[in-house]
Amino acid sequence: MKHFKNNRDVGLQNTWKEKLHPEFEKDYMKNLSVFLREEKAKKKIIYPSGKKIFNALNLTDFHKVKVVIVGQDPYHGEGQANGLSFSVEHGVAKPPSLRNIFKELKSDLGIEEPIHGNLTGWGKNGVLLLNSVLTVEAHKPGSHYNRGWERFTNKILELLSENEKVVFVLWGKKAQEKVASINLQCNSVIKSAHPSPFSANQGFFGSKPFSKVNIMLREKGLNPVDWKL
Repeated sequence: MKHFKNNRDVGLQNTWKEKLHPEFEKDYMKNLSVFLREEKAKKKIIYPSGKKIFNALNLTDFHKVKVVIVGQDPYHGEGQANGLSFSVEHGVAKPPSLRNIFKELKSDLGIEEPIHGNLTGWGKNGVLLLNSVLTVEAHKPGSHYNRGWERFTNKILELLSENEKVVFVLWGKKAQEKVASINLQCNSVIKSAHPSPFSANQGFFGSKPFSKVNIMLREKGLNPVDWKL
């Protein structure tokens, strides 16, 4: 893990580099960088790999974001996390929450569940798959909460809130806490229960988020998302 003294060190490759440059100069990001380096020095395994921490931002440039789906922290199992919320690498078994997302996608739009769980195609279609916390220690969910990532991702949502043509999708309590960083006067927000097996039956199933997103995008004069992977 590199000590990201500034955004030239972390692999941001597009407009986000300029937008987020001031954050890398702040103490909280410097402290976060020190924390990550110290964890690595202790031989702890951190997911995702360093080059994929900012994968969501590199995949979906600031000016191409139409939708934001907010996740929690990365998957903590070996080979799962690829820097995109709810997404896993090709060849990795789909976690329960992702399987439930695909069930709702079929129920909502009739799209069959793909054979893989890699959501890169959505990212290329203008869907920013943003976790609230961008790293995690192997097999320890929530281990990197309150280290600075939340402030960083709040800033991302604040920047996107300046664009009235973004739809924010907030599944579950943790994601809905992010609403404080969104300008509700001029942005569209979709809320429901989390797709986890513990809560999917409490309002996620039947919420039709995918068709709702596309209706909102059309109302904003934008092309709908092609949700088929």
